[in-house]
Amino acid sequence: MENQWTSGLCRCMEDGKTVCLTCFCPCVTFGRIANIADEGNRGCEECGLFYGLICCVVALPCLFSCTYRTKIRRKFGLAESPASDCITHCFCECCALCQEYRELKNRGLDPSIGWNGQMQRATSPPMAQHMNS
Repeated sequence: MENQWTSGLCRCMEDGKTVCLTCFCPCVTFGRIANIADEGNRGCEECGLFYGLICCVVALPCLFSCTYRTKIRRKFGLAESPASDCITHCFCECCALCQEYRELKNRGLDPSIGWNGQMQRATSPPMAQHMNS
């Protein structure tokens, strides 16, 4: 059985900061998503620049970004909804990027610090706690 997305495609306003970032600089949002989806094998800057280049050259970044939606879906066992990954990205690019960003955050991954930041956070020792008398 496939899992459901933790938020809907058109629920962009649940996270105003991500909406603003995605509307004004989608290459940054995409780069962060790709870095997490690739588990740090590709840098945020590298994927973001490639996304921006595709925007400028062929004006169809959805052809590249939909592949990362597929990676995220497979990673978390999510349903391919509301349509196929490529159709979702071609018709609702900003909404799809926002949903993917929220999905990663809702599953405990913070795209803003990247994969390496996640690994450092996960492996760092807990902070010392002291009791006050």
